[in-house]
Amino acid sequence: MIESKVLVIRAHPDAGHGHFGDALAERYADAAGASGLETRVITLNQLDFPLIDSASTWRAPEAPADIERAQNDIRWCTHMTFFYPLWLGDMPALLKGFLEQVMRPDFAFSEPEGKMPVKMLTGRSARLVVTMGMPAFVYRAFYRAHSVKNLRRNILLFSGVKPVRTSLVGMVEGSDRHRQKWLDKMARLGSTGR
Repeated sequence: MIESKVLVIRAHPDAGHGHFGDALAERYADAAGASGLETRVITLNQLDFPLIDSASTWRAPEAPADIERAQNDIRWCTHMTFFYPLWLGDMPALLKGFLEQVMRPDFAFSEPEGKMPVKMLTGRSARLVVTMGMPAFVYRAFYRAHSVKNLRRNILLFSGVKPVRTSLVGMVEGSDRHRQKWLDKMARLGSTGR
């Protein structure tokens, strides 16, 4: 059995201020640690990095120090779980900016001349835990979960991360019973590193 090394990526721009996504991420990370899984946490709003402003910046071999540390954590892990809210139908700009910084050529994929890109993050799995005010079934059925599919297919699968599972947490302002159900689910998932 492969030992799980779990990386929790807290991607709420306002993480640490009592959002339900904070509680979900904490429950997941606590359960992973209590189960004996090596666990690390990255909280994106505590990192210092600029937005990518050109192709040359993106292709530059050097990255900001916080991004290099995040890349090392991603190299280390066997499983990543992203926690973020759905904002304007998509991931928050903070998460997009982080992914543009961290998923650089020669880290997430290589570009052999004249050949298809080579996936460099194989051997890792991921889970996307997305919180939203609307019912999750509306996001799936009406909006077709387009932004989650984009992150899954065009970023994670493209770089070799698979499988990529999703947990769409709708009605975050719902009842205590609804919230407890999701907290319990995160504890179960965290304890298995999935």
